[in-house]
Amino acid sequence: MGESRTRVPPPARADGAAAAPAPARVADSPRVRLTTLLPLAAPLALAIGAAYAQWLIVGLPAVPDPVPLTPRTTSLPYGFPAWIGITHYVNLLFMVLLARSGLQILMDHPRLYWSVHCTPGSEWVRFTPVKVPLDRLYTAKDDARYLSPWIGLPGGRHTLGLARHWHFVSALFWVVNGAVYVALLFVTPHWRRIVPTSWSIFPDAWAVFVHYATLHLPPEPNGFYQYNALQQLSYFAVIFILAPLSILTGPSMSPALVNRFRWYRRLPGNRQVGRSIHFLLLCAYLLFVIAHVGMVFLTGFVRNMNHIVINTDTLARFGMDIGLIGLVILFLLNVMANWASWLFPRTIQRIGDAIVNPVLRLLLAGHPPRAEYRTEDISPFLWPNGKLPTSDEWNGLVAGGFRDYRLKIGGEVENPVELSLDELRAMPARSQVTLHHCIQGWSGIAQWDGVAMTEIIRLVRPRPNVRAVVFYSFGEGLEGGQYYDSHTIENVRHPQTMLAYGMNSGPLGIVHGAPLRLRVENQLGFKMVKWLSAIEFVEDYRHVRGGEGGYNSDHEFFDTMADI
Repeated sequence: MGESRTRVPPPARADGAAAAPAPARVADSPRVRLTTLLPLAAPLALAIGAAYAQWLIVGLPAVPDPVPLTPRTTSLPYGFPAWIGITHYVNLLFMVLLARSGLQILMDHPRLYWSVHCTPGSEWVRFTPVKVPLDRLYTAKDDARYLSPWIGLPGGRHTLGLARHWHFVSALFWVVNGAVYVALLFVTPHWRRIVPTSWSIFPDAWAVFVHYATLHLPPEPNGFYQYNALQQLSYFAVIFILAPLSILTGPSMSPALVNRFRWYRRLPGNRQVGRSIHFLLLCAYLLFVIAHVGMVFLTGFVRNMNHIVINTDTLARFGMDIGLIGLVILFLLNVMANWASWLFPRTIQRIGDAIVNPVLRLLLAGHPPRAEYRTEDISPFLWPNGKLPTSDEWNGLVAGGFRDYRLKIGGEVENPVELSLDELRAMPARSQVTLHHCIQGWSGIAQWDGVAMTEIIRLVRPRPNVRAVVFYSFGEGLEGGQYYDSHTIENVRHPQTMLAYGMNSGPLGIVHGAPLRLRVENQLGFKMVKWLSAIEFVEDYRHVRGGEGGYNSDHEFFDTMADI
C-alpha cells in the first residue's frame, strides 16, 4: 500500500502540539485537459483578439474624458465611509484564509473532475505528476500531495482536518461580513456606485477594455467620485455573481444536503462540478485581485490608498502608510494561523467545532438522507482508502473465508450479541444505490446490500441513556492503533444507515471493507468504518479512546460533525 512512505498528518504530541511539516516536493505544474482549457481560455482570447482587431482596423474607441468632480458637483455618492474600508479589509483577510486553506484541502485529492465518478484518468486537471498505478493497491490517501506552508494553511501533507476548520470558520465570517457590506450598501446611496442602472455601461466597458487589452491606458476618472464602466461591472460581478456562486457551490459538496434534497445536486450538476466551479471561482478572484491591485498602482497608489483607508482625496502619505501597516498585520495573522495550527492543533479543532457545529446542526443535521440513484448510475471505479488490516486474527478470518467471523455488539444494550455473516444475511435485507462523499474530495456511486441498523437496534435494544454508537475496525489508523468512529444515535436510526456485506450486486471486496462495513449516507466517508469488528452503544463518545469521536478526529483533527 505504500503507507510507510506517507507522512501522517500532524500527530498529537504529549504536549498537545503537532509535528512540524516534513520537507517534501511541492505539487508539480498542473496537467490540464485541452477540452477544458480551451473553453475556459477561448472567451478571453477572443475578446483580446477582437480588441486588437478593432484597434488596428478602426482605431481605439472613444472614452469620455473624465470630468473633474468635487463634493458639490458630483451627482453620485462619493468617498469610502469607514464601513466600506473595514469590510473591505475584513473581506481581504478571510479571502486569503479561504484561499490558502482551500488549496490545502484540494491537495488532499489533487484532481478535479466534471464527472461524479472520479475515475482515474478522467480528471480535467491534476496537480500531481502521479498517474494512478494499476499494478498495486493505491489509495486516495497515497495520492495526497505536499503543499508548502507559505502557500497552504496549515501546509504539509495530510493536514486536511485543520485546513477544513480554517476554511469553514473563515467561510462563516466571510459570509457574515459580506452580508453586512451588502446591507449597508443598500441602506445608503453607495449602491449607485456599484449597481449598473443603464445598458450603456456595456459599450462603455468594452471601450475601456479595448484600451487596456491593447496596452493603452485610457483617461481614468477620479475613483473617489466614480468608477469607469469596466471597474463598475467588475465590482458588481465579484459581489453579486462570484460571491453567491461560491456560497452555492460549497454546500453542493455536503452529503447531508445532497443526499437529502435530490434537486440540489442538479444545480451545480454534481459534487464534482461544484468542486470544479469552486476552484475556478478561486482563480477568478485571483485574476480580479491581480488586475485590481495593478490598477491601484498604475492610477496613483498613494491617492488610491488614501481613498479606501482614510476616506480623503489627497496625496498625503498617511493613508498609504496605514494601508501598508494593515497588509503587514494581514501577513502576520497568516503566519500566526500556521503557527497555531502546528503548535495547538487540538485548540484549533475545538474552536472550529464550537463555531461551525451549531450551524451544521441548524442547517443540515435535521435532514435524514433519502436520495438514491439508478443501478446504471453506478461508478466504474470507487477509490479505495484506509489501511488494510494486518493482524493475525484478521489473516485467519480471511484464510477461512470469514466463516468464523463474529460481529460483537454490546455496550449499553439489553441484549448484547455476536452475529456471524450468515446470521446477518438472514436478517431483513436492504439494498440502496447511493453517492459516496470522501472528505478528501472524490466521490462515487455504488450499490450497497446489507442489513439496516434499525434491525440491529431492534435486536439489541439500546438503553434510554444511549446517545452515540461506536464502530470498531479490524484495521489500524495510519499512526497505529485500532481505527474507530462514532455516530449519534439519530444518524444510526436513519433508514439508509446500514451494515453492508455486498457491493454492486456481488460480495463486498476486501479493499472496500469486507466482510462488513458501515454506510451512513449523510456523512463523509471517513465516518463509515470498514472491516467492522465490533459495535458499542454508549452514552457519550467523549469517554472512548481519544475522546474526539473517532480515530481521525483524535489523530488528524478532523471535524466531529461530517455533514459537509
